[in-house]
Amino acid sequence: MSLMNTYGERAITLTKGDGAYVWDDQGRRYLDGLSGIAVCGLGHCHHAVSQAINEQANALVHVSNLYLVKPQVELAQRLVDVAGMDCVFFSNSGAEANEAAIKIARKYGNDKGISAPHIITAHSSFHGRTMATLTATGNDKIKAGFTPLIDGFSHVPFDDIAAIKAAATANTVAVMMEPIQGEGGVHVPHDNYLTSLRALCDENNWLLILDEIQTGNGRTGSYFAYQQRGILPDVVTTAKGLANGMPLGACLARGIAATVLQPGHHGSTFGGNPVACAAACATVNTILTEDLCHKAGELGRYFIARFRDALSNNPHVVDIRGQGLMLGIELDTPCADIVTKAMQQQLLLNVTAGNTIRLLPPLILNKAQADDIITLVVQLIHDFYA
Repeated sequence: MSLMNTYGERAITLTKGDGAYVWDDQGRRYLDGLSGIAVCGLGHCHHAVSQAINEQANALVHVSNLYLVKPQVELAQRLVDVAGMDCVFFSNSGAEANEAAIKIARKYGNDKGISAPHIITAHSSFHGRTMATLTATGNDKIKAGFTPLIDGFSHVPFDDIAAIKAAATANTVAVMMEPIQGEGGVHVPHDNYLTSLRALCDENNWLLILDEIQTGNGRTGSYFAYQQRGILPDVVTTAKGLANGMPLGACLARGIAATVLQPGHHGSTFGGNPVACAAACATVNTILTEDLCHKAGELGRYFIARFRDALSNNPHVVDIRGQGLMLGIELDTPCADIVTKAMQQQLLLNVTAGNTIRLLPPLILNKAQADDIITLVVQLIHDFYA
């Protein structure tokens, strides 16, 4: 095969999708409990998104960011309204959105006369695989072999305000956190963590950057996870579910953070592509008009209650946690083999942090499909330890 071997062996070839299901080239149907890793929140081939893509592709595909295009302007306004931000920079991916956020923080520091700006992030975090976002990521395993990394980052335990205070220096300019850690094992912080973090940043004139690449776009029960805590970050990044499968990321900012980047400071050839923005407009409109944020919250509580009931007597289950349709079941041993075993049962899921089964089903999932996922996952766990 001519593909670079960055993903290992891929056991099936998928050819089509519809709603919560995908099919392989042998005609087998799979229930998608992963949504392309939190990307296809509206499921596969959603009619509104497909229509928007088709119409825009027949009108204008690309003109560069030297010019305004209507879907980009419309999407920007819709996002700043729903997020409570002032402006947005569009990129192609979550990693690029986080790169923009890091550049905002560094420029903010330099503008204050800090020549070596310092950003605090968390252990077990994941912010991307570019050199800056890889350095920001709190996982040594994925950094191995890519040194020297860039300076200016330190990592502290997640959900620990005291640790942030201890790590701060005179050069600290920002704290960058995921509201809920995804790749780190679906870790949900205490209810007061984000409010305390906001207060700490205000007290020290630091920027609060929230990485909502995975948690945004309705996944956790509100459009952005921070909205459940009644705060506003200075910068919020998102991607994944933003355009329901089209490559698009966004870095939103408010207040002083919104004024830092000026012409010549940053850019992207493809970021905010008209077709991707048209798809995102349809996605955002559907999430909001169909109240899918609320539905994700309700269905997530149903998942957790059912899992806790069905797995309460299994001694190998360490924890069942999550928020909305971002769910994790932590086991007491590595369980990567469950991914293959689930695929054999025609269910797609993944394992993160080595021992946590992660579920990221589409927001349009119905209760019958949720019950199918629950039944299959519970049986897979019981069989795994049989």
